[in-house]
Amino acid sequence: MNMEKIILTGDRPTGKLHLGHYVGSLRRRVELQNSGEFDKIFVMIADAQALTDNADNPEKVRQNVIEVALDYLAAGIDPEKTTIFIQSQVPELAELAFYYMNLVTVSRVQRNPTVKTEIKMRNFEQSIPVGFFCYPVSQASDITAFRATTVPVGEDQAPMIELTREIVNRFNNIYGETLVEPEILLPDNEVCMRLPGTDGKAKMSKSLGNCIYLSDTAKEVAKKVKSMYTDPLHLNIEDPGHLEGNCPFIYLDAFSTPEHFAKYAPQYASLDEMKEHYTRGGLGDGTVKKLLINILEETLAPIRERRAQFENDIPMVYDILHKGSIKAREAAAKTLDDVRSAMRINYFSDMELIKAQSEKYRK
Repeated sequence: MNMEKIILTGDRPTGKLHLGHYVGSLRRRVELQNSGEFDKIFVMIADAQALTDNADNPEKVRQNVIEVALDYLAAGIDPEKTTIFIQSQVPELAELAFYYMNLVTVSRVQRNPTVKTEIKMRNFEQSIPVGFFCYPVSQASDITAFRATTVPVGEDQAPMIELTREIVNRFNNIYGETLVEPEILLPDNEVCMRLPGTDGKAKMSKSLGNCIYLSDTAKEVAKKVKSMYTDPLHLNIEDPGHLEGNCPFIYLDAFSTPEHFAKYAPQYASLDEMKEHYTRGGLGDGTVKKLLINILEETLAPIRERRAQFENDIPMVYDILHKGSIKAREAAAKTLDDVRSAMRINYFSDMELIKAQSEKYRK
């Protein structure tokens, strides 16, 4: 019997989703969903994980659950093909994480480069909430609960998947083959692995104000593109330009196709031709940005339109999340039963144990 091909992925509901989320994993999720190659797909809104560094602001998380759900549906996640659920509504995940914590050391979590980066970014230093520190273990619980074979994520999440695989191997070695070891699925396009913010900073962040959101209006997108960081040495059109760290070109790498050039910039056969012209001199940043605005609008207009439709029926969106959470809980409960059996803590369903104890104390 072949193992089912199952995807688990998700996002923390701390704000609306932006282009970094879209090219990093969301666009790929929709493609995988529609490919027909997977038996089951679970997409999680990780509200419990979001609370690990927002415990004092639960309303922020509460409000953004619906924002992320709207972005999912608008981007093309189809509840008929994909189970969309809310993490906190599947309590089995917390129990699994509790058991997994016994299989990983504090020093191992500390060595995780993603954890290091996140701690530094939030200025936690020595005041790290325990829940936040342990979130790589929680993530392992999320992945294994649904027996995920594939986890499509951005490059920054690769160390998390590595730790999950270690936990799976350790559990299976101690208790017997029970959990499924997942594989990471990174974006095909290297640029998509980590799209920089509009200011050229390494990562899009709401706090830095350098994001283009999937729900932004055409006017907002155009304004943000026009203010994008380019080549500070490219002062005149005739000056040779530099591509390194040049946001419009990085975004074109992530979004443009040959068809876009035929439609919006027919004077160039490809992006490489445009790059060559820019580095040679004679091409202004405004022309490059105008092309990017057209391409982004072509991508975002249908997403914006679908979002508006779902916004008109919020009770239906909550119903999708409710049904998805029930389905997700059923799947996680089966895995938890297997884990308890493997760990020999299934006291009330282990008839052999009860029988053996009865024999032991029989007068």
